[in-house]
Amino acid sequence: MSRHTKTAVVAVGGNALSPSGEPATIENQFRHTRESLRPIVDFVRHGWKVAVVHGNGPQVGDALLRNERSRAEVSELPLGVLVAATAGWIGYMMQQSLQNALARAGVERLVATLVTQAVIDRNDPSGMEPRKFIGRAVSPALAAELNAKGLVVEEDDRGTLRRRVASPAPIRLVEAPLVRRLVEAEVIVVAAGGGGTPVYVDSDKNLEGVDVVIDKDLAAALLGREIGASVLLILTDVDAVYADWGGPDARPLRELTTSEARDFLDTGGAAMGSMRPKLRAAVQFVEEGGERAIIAALEDAEQAMLGDSGTTVVKDG
Repeated sequence: MSRHTKTAVVAVGGNALSPSGEPATIENQFRHTRESLRPIVDFVRHGWKVAVVHGNGPQVGDALLRNERSRAEVSELPLGVLVAATAGWIGYMMQQSLQNALARAGVERLVATLVTQAVIDRNDPSGMEPRKFIGRAVSPALAAELNAKGLVVEEDDRGTLRRRVASPAPIRLVEAPLVRRLVEAEVIVVAAGGGGTPVYVDSDKNLEGVDVVIDKDLAAALLGREIGASVLLILTDVDAVYADWGGPDARPLRELTTSEARDFLDTGGAAMGSMRPKLRAAVQFVEEGGERAIIAALEDAEQAMLGDSGTTVVKDG
């Protein structure tokens, strides 16, 4: 597939829109959404075509809590439907914030949000293992109730009881051809929200929802390949990938080849927080034909695109 030299997929974490330590009100989330999208307006002014992928961890956790608190009065929504719901309302926040920012900057670009289905392989045992913690803490009584229903609730590394679900890798984004057409027409597209709404293909070749979650960085890498983007920009709360993270000799790694990044992953170097899936996504994107993938702090987005901040992953040689 041909690559567009000035097409980028920008991945923004759900925590950027709803940081820990403050109330997750819609007003606060709109404020953080406006702040997180500021670099995108600058990219567009410099001629870039952009697709935006966002996380939804805090938001889907709150949706699960609303489920649990209201289950005596209304039917519960399955996890897959909640992913689609958060993709809709986070997409609305991003779409409106971008429209307002573009208007203020005098930039004429349309913005669209597309609820995107991510196909997974439900027959892959490793991918369907419940390994990812989601949502808020649950009480021991609720944990027992959920376990009795066949759901998995376990203690996380802080000793907090939380749900644990499968997080298989996406293998296809159903709406990717439409995203590609829109991006080529210079529409800014918010797509694969929360990693995409997880689906599988049944024996009759129909799409069916499944209650798992998709890593948004892996979905962003896949979307980048499928729309022919040249750059994947993963924005997070850490300014780079670090060697010896947390140790006395910690240092940022400004550039890695795909082989160096794979060695770093294999030796456990990217152990901090959510950096491991981000680096995996960066390697996947470049190995599948992307020009470069960048992992950087949200506030450093512009400098990172210029190579002056963050960690850039490039092809070997």
